[in-house]
Amino acid sequence: MAQLRLQGVYKRYDNAEKGIFRSRKAKQQNGYAVENLTFTCEDGEFVGILGPSGCGKTTTLRMLAGLETITAGGIFIGETRINGLLPKDRNIGLAFEDYALYPPLTVYENLAFNMRAKDKPDAEIKKAIDYVAPLLKVEELLDMKPSALSGGQKQRVNIARAIVRRPGLLLLDEPLSHLDGKMRQQLRHEIKRMHHEIKCTTIIVTHDQMEAMSLADRIVIMKDGNLQQMGEPLEVYDNPANEFVAGFIGEPPMNLLSSVIARADRGFLFTFPGSELRIEVPSRYHGIVSEGQRVTLGVRPVDVMVADGLTMGSEAPIAIYENLGDERRMSVRVGDGLLNMTTPGDVWYEKGQPVRLEFKAEKTHLFDPATGKRLG
Repeated sequence: MAQLRLQGVYKRYDNAEKGIFRSRKAKQQNGYAVENLTFTCEDGEFVGILGPSGCGKTTTLRMLAGLETITAGGIFIGETRINGLLPKDRNIGLAFEDYALYPPLTVYENLAFNMRAKDKPDAEIKKAIDYVAPLLKVEELLDMKPSALSGGQKQRVNIARAIVRRPGLLLLDEPLSHLDGKMRQQLRHEIKRMHHEIKCTTIIVTHDQMEAMSLADRIVIMKDGNLQQMGEPLEVYDNPANEFVAGFIGEPPMNLLSSVIARADRGFLFTFPGSELRIEVPSRYHGIVSEGQRVTLGVRPVDVMVADGLTMGSEAPIAIYENLGDERRMSVRVGDGLLNMTTPGDVWYEKGQPVRLEFKAEKTHLFDPATGKRLG
């Protein structure tokens, strides 16, 4: 398969003008479930489309598959525009979150179904299944019916059925959402291994950032039908384009605190409405902040530290302290919200203990409260 490209893609459902919206977010966008979506997926790349429910990610996947018509824009494979092609002519494999296996058929017959529908010879079908079954670890399930399989086994069969025809593009629509935590982790590893084996261009749609971060070469982050940022996992984690991306990526999520800049003897301080807490502004921001300026301060819990008494700022008592075994999490109340931080497993604190905080300067982010865009 050549490069896959979406260019200015829009999707508006016909019933939007009547006030009935298929996407619960669509009403905020004048009826558009997807709006001016543009991105490129290179040959053999694994791309994750990530966002909250209703952001348009599944609609995007369905347009790629040909299950939804496009209101405007184009989808291209290489230089070929595929908007008008039927799903069967797009050389795609598609696995939904619901397994959709045929109950009367064995696993082998489920895998063979699409190839038999295209009149492929039995020898070719067997060769394809013999190759795919070990990749998804379903070779011992071939004689079983779907009713005898666990959820994880059904999803393996579902994905195997999507790739048995060796498609040019594999589309996965939240394939792990029905599985428990341990099974999700295991199947994530197997999907990643499978992708390296077959080298098929793959797009996964998910609302789970762990899936996107661990599986994808690059991530497309969407909100309300609009592209927010596209980049490698560490790029969107370390350099979020706006406040939404900053708060959506990361577990625990980034602290986003409303702040007013105050001048101090040696520079500036972050002050917080309704709180006595004062924290030193890193010197790298001195050229873009001014006294009285309102900003949204973003800092991840792992980048907040308990400082020594010489650091400029003020103390605040610990409001919440949690011992999670391999790490400790604690929170300091800042106005009506909480500033969360993590500490090493060998450091102990108590609720109510006063601490003085500082941030890793290179890991902080400032955002414009009006637009949400990153400053500096």
